[in-house]
Amino acid sequence: MKKVILITGISSGFGKEMARVLVEKGHTVYGTIRSKCDVAEGVKTIYMELADGESIKKAISHIHDIEGHIDVLINNAGMHSGGPIEDSPEDVFRKQMDINFHGWVNTIKNVVPFMRKQNSGLIINISSIGALTGLPFQGVYTSAKFAIEGLSYALRLELKQFNIHVVVVNPGDFKTRNVETREISVADNSVYKKQFKKSLAIIEKEEGNGKDPEILANKIARIIEKKNPKYRYLVGSFIQKSAVCFKRIMPERIFTHLISKYYGM
Repeated sequence: MKKVILITGISSGFGKEMARVLVEKGHTVYGTIRSKCDVAEGVKTIYMELADGESIKKAISHIHDIEGHIDVLINNAGMHSGGPIEDSPEDVFRKQMDINFHGWVNTIKNVVPFMRKQNSGLIINISSIGALTGLPFQGVYTSAKFAIEGLSYALRLELKQFNIHVVVVNPGDFKTRNVETREISVADNSVYKKQFKKSLAIIEKEEGNGKDPEILANKIARIIEKKNPKYRYLVGSFIQKSAVCFKRIMPERIFTHLISKYYGM
């Protein structure tokens, strides 16, 4: 069935591929952008700034005015950061949360009234496997993703009565523009600098060898087609998905030791 889908952040990576695949599946796709960019034919772009509540409200109202309904919201847009927590300035924390958490909350709050009135809807939050395990030198980023996990649990309970499904998708490493766009915070004289450089090299290697974003896009397309989607989908390598399972059953001390060794710490 053809659906009206809103995807935040389609200029590159997951968002760009999701928009392309979903249009090819016959859906009406609106994707948010902050500046002009190339998108697949048939994708409708609309300006929206996650750090600007009025911008969010205006964009979503515009889509509803045109289409009369919004069936699916995919929260995808965000910023990536890296560095020791001690070295990360307060404004980096604030920016990360304003975009990757508060911006998503505002987007949801503006979409839900339309879904509630139509008594149907699907909200997909693109989280991260890192939000289920925690990652060294990505504490600022994973903090926002951990917050999305809690938000999604609460939303799922609150919106069930209105037939609105809330799904969390946790990707592992994919070949996106994370390496290019990650905002790094590490002091020149930082006591963490040597270890951070070593761990970052491992992180970037994993990302460079990651899966094609089209894999995630096709997974999202299948989720949208489901009448009763699962609450959570892990999309990543066998090792990454196994790490989530190990964290559930292992003593935290042992799991922390394994993660530490994996990142060369």
